[in-house]
Amino acid sequence: MTIAVVGLGAMGSRIAARLLEGGYDVVVWNRTAEKARPLVERGAVLAGSPADAAVRADALITMLTDPAALESVLSDVPPESTTLIQMSTVGPDALLRLRFPRVLDAPVLGSLAEVEAGKLTIFVGGEEARVQKWTPLLSELGRAVHVGEVGAASAAKLVANATLVGTISLLGESIALGEGLGLPRDVVFDVLSATPLAQQAERRRRPLEIGEYPPRFALSLARKDADLILEAAARAGVDLRLVAEAGRWLADAEAAGLGADDYAAVLIGIVSSAERRDPASSPAT
Repeated sequence: MTIAVVGLGAMGSRIAARLLEGGYDVVVWNRTAEKARPLVERGAVLAGSPADAAVRADALITMLTDPAALESVLSDVPPESTTLIQMSTVGPDALLRLRFPRVLDAPVLGSLAEVEAGKLTIFVGGEEARVQKWTPLLSELGRAVHVGEVGAASAAKLVANATLVGTISLLGESIALGEGLGLPRDVVFDVLSATPLAQQAERRRRPLEIGEYPPRFALSLARKDADLILEAAARAGVDLRLVAEAGRWLADAEAAGLGADDYAAVLIGIVSSAERRDPASSPAT
């Protein structure tokens, strides 16, 4: 079976590598062809265009930045040429605009370590028969969870990512509150260890201390996802006040030049809001 992978960023390149390891014939394409070289050296075939990749393959996997990139890349792909397995985070509306007769909605939850280990969670939307046909392929990448028809999986991914952007922002505000009230940071983290944020606090403590945020989930992508979540919520008539504020923190961090860092770098801006104040003016009581 031949699988095409279009979009060779951090996730797409690893998906292609994982499929090569699983014995699939893999065709790849990326706007910057240089990113395909390591995969070609491992046996992948470089396509000349997304359309060329599609006609060579039994299925075309897309892993792209946003709805605009998805629509642009697929604009010249003949809809009847192959099965489209859309794994990007683009929201349900983008999926429903696609005119492919054979499509699986399959965004992923997890990052670099998970895709390399084949331990992603893959939300899958589509016809039952099509889901069953492609589950063995998806199982090379992780655990497939069928959540409904096309569009449902992209909706599920927005729900999942709402928890990510909300939790990291709440963590930052909790640290900022403690420091603003005059508590030493070590004490703040001791307090957080006894709360529902304990796991996140422990995970983010060292990066905050040393100021390094190796990217697993780029902050610019988290900001894009927050925008998608709020757009979907507005169309559904759902008021997401916490996510809206989390989106503002992410947008501020991106504007400060942190877009390429891990999304946890949003903590820098949130916590510094407390550091800019004089702790003596708000002593702990």
